[in-house]
Amino acid sequence: MANIRVLILGGTSEARGLAQALSGKAGFDILLSLAGRTEKPSSQPVPVHIGGFGGAEGLASFLRDGKFHLLVDATHPFATRISANAEEAARLSGIAAFALRRPEWVQQPNDHWFVANSIPQAITALGSVPRRVFLATGRQEAHCAEVAPQHFYLVRSVDPVTPPLDVPNVEYILERGPFDLDSEIALLKRHRIDAIVAKNSGGAATYAKIEAARRLGIEVCIVARAAAPAVMTVETVDEALGAIDHLFPPAMERGV
Repeated sequence: MANIRVLILGGTSEARGLAQALSGKAGFDILLSLAGRTEKPSSQPVPVHIGGFGGAEGLASFLRDGKFHLLVDATHPFATRISANAEEAARLSGIAAFALRRPEWVQQPNDHWFVANSIPQAITALGSVPRRVFLATGRQEAHCAEVAPQHFYLVRSVDPVTPPLDVPNVEYILERGPFDLDSEIALLKRHRIDAIVAKNSGGAATYAKIEAARRLGIEVCIVARAAAPAVMTVETVDEALGAIDHLFPPAMERGV
């Protein structure tokens, strides 16, 4: 029997972990797709497709033409348009699909959270009095902060924010996670941060800023996720591997 062809829509550590795990399994051909929004993406353990597909219909054609058997949506929890296209493409192409989504962060005792439905709402929640804000939303939506230029913004992203924010008081940090608790506490203290704006991305790589805020009594304006995908969803790489084994019995059983 021919190998099982799997397209993983990636951009997360979970996508890389799943690709790594499947690359060592007999009977699978893996292609990892990256949107190409990061200038210097991390190295990957399998062949990579860079760029979009042309919406749901374009992705469905790519799946059919490539004779793929499975689509795994392991994109960022806030990549809602890509996830919607993936769901529709799986329906149009008639192939199996599921989503791999890390659990979201849960508010803990001594957390000071304001839960917002969007980044603009989180920026508005900072108030009119000037504050010192750690803007940890990534570069794609950093410009939402321009509606509140009275604040100081510390902006951290993997790639530069271009064009720079049109605000009078801003500082940029180019770093890629994971981040540890001690360095995050030091960062917040050094810049005298009194508020953080962040997405509820979940996972361990960037959670240290949330824990640091808890330790220091800093308010976090956290942006809630949109509704979960309608397709079957798993939370870990191990669960994803189990789902794949259920859909496609191990190679020896398939006679590969």
